[in-house]
Amino acid sequence: MADRNRITIISEIVDRAWDCGMNKYCKDKLSLMMDIDAADRDCPLKLQELLDADFNNFCHDVVGIRENLNRETKKLENCFLPRYAK
Repeated sequence: MADRNRITIISEIVDRAWDCGMNKYCKDKLSLMMDIDAADRDCPLKLQELLDADFNNFCHDVVGIRENLNRETKKLENCFLPRYAK
């Protein structure tokens, strides 16, 4: 996936997360965007499928990434595997 397209989809995921009220789990959109980007680099994600996912699966992955990403190592921890991992 071209990097520009990848960033566009991640941005749309963040916008959807904000619209779903996930701003209570994250202080700003940029932080969430960086978390999803890092998670995708650690464990490649099916980004378009995540964006199009039903509410429960979407929330599972976005909140799970937010809660289980080590921001120092940029790795997912606690055996968390997003449902939309490749």
